[in-house]
Amino acid sequence: MKTLDIYEIIESSEIINKIDVKINNISIDTRKIKKNDLYIGISGENYNGNNFYMDAFKNGAICAIVENESISEEDKKYIIENNKSLIIVKDTIISLGLLAKFNREHFNKPVIAITGSAGKTSTKDMIYSVLNEGYKVHKTIGNQNNHIGLPLTILAKDNNKDMLVVEMGMNHLGEIRYLTNIAKPNVAVITNVGTAHIGNLGSRENILKAKLEIIEGLDKSGTLIINIDNDLLNKWYQENKEKYNIITFSIYEDSLFKASDIKMQDNCSTFTCQNKVYNVPIAGEHFIYNALAAICVGSIFNLSYEKIKRGIENFELSRNRMHLIEKENITIIDDCYNSNFDALSYSIKYLGNQMGRKIACLGTMLELGKYSKELHSKIGELILKENIDILITVGEYTELINKKAIELGFKQNNSYHFDNNKEAIELINKIKEKDDKILIKASQALNFKEIVENIK
Repeated sequence: MKTLDIYEIIESSEIINKIDVKINNISIDTRKIKKNDLYIGISGENYNGNNFYMDAFKNGAICAIVENESISEEDKKYIIENNKSLIIVKDTIISLGLLAKFNREHFNKPVIAITGSAGKTSTKDMIYSVLNEGYKVHKTIGNQNNHIGLPLTILAKDNNKDMLVVEMGMNHLGEIRYLTNIAKPNVAVITNVGTAHIGNLGSRENILKAKLEIIEGLDKSGTLIINIDNDLLNKWYQENKEKYNIITFSIYEDSLFKASDIKMQDNCSTFTCQNKVYNVPIAGEHFIYNALAAICVGSIFNLSYEKIKRGIENFELSRNRMHLIEKENITIIDDCYNSNFDALSYSIKYLGNQMGRKIACLGTMLELGKYSKELHSKIGELILKENIDILITVGEYTELINKKAIELGFKQNNSYHFDNNKEAIELINKIKEKDDKILIKASQALNFKEIVENIK
């Protein structure tokens, strides 16, 4: 991309010193700026990146885009004398999206997009691992799946790559519509429709509607991949299967790619799909769903069974997602990146399949709105069903987990509720013993990473 392209793509109120230079990379972090990069100022909760364009220039940026800044005569002089360019716009985030959309339009290769209430990042990682066995693939790093992260992912891709795998998240209606119309995927995957962000959207039906926005950017000849074990996706599929090119996967319902002969072990699982056996290096039903989605994508791009199998076996999770920490014969299951009802349910089922004493340390699931009490109580039912031995909860609403579990027969002496992480840390360090399996999971705002670090 050249600066002359940028001047045409975005709507500016002022350009200080037009130049014709090729841009190397695009960054919103002045610390990562290198020679001939483009810097885009973004406002956050605790900072305003629009104030740091001069730092970007001095670190090597050749061009910068900022919002409505009043530029001093001294800065203008520096920009002109050093052959830099500064573009003033009304909204830098919109500008970022426009640049990403332009970049995508000139990337004539497949884009695979993943969304869903739970399992987006692990499914993305599994799909990447499979495709990487036969192609050169660029993917979303971590969970950069929003209106800033997705455009940055597209802008950071290497045009020598064969394809791009991106993740799309949302908190409200319309957000995935915005992302999919930038990414224009050739393949779209919906992992499930659950209750994440139900406090913002009001109902699971609205969550379904939000996830299905991904279709709006899908190529007309593209493929939609969905999990039809999910009740709402199954119902939608039955009503719309003639309208789109859809591939289905499942464990329980009949589908094109159905897992059978599932064998769970402590740290892995095996299953059969279309008469072929696959090995998943992490236990848990939800990772079988991830593998099924990856098999679907691998089949679209004509990968052999051997390559798909190897890709699944070589799969590596992003940090803080079901990360197993072994220390002094105790296993800490670090799944503390974030939490919602669906993801937490999967994690508790995983813990329930483990050998040894099973300890669940759980924190508040945020953004559930009027459903907060109901869904925290439901977790209490699962605690009993999965034969968890010790329950520790921290934060608002989580005492309802303890209450429901005890009401259904969980031993009261094995149930603990605290208001802060420190008390949970003290208890775990006091009671932990050889062969314990300890699950740590909460919404990110509860900072359960602190608990992981202090019980290792």
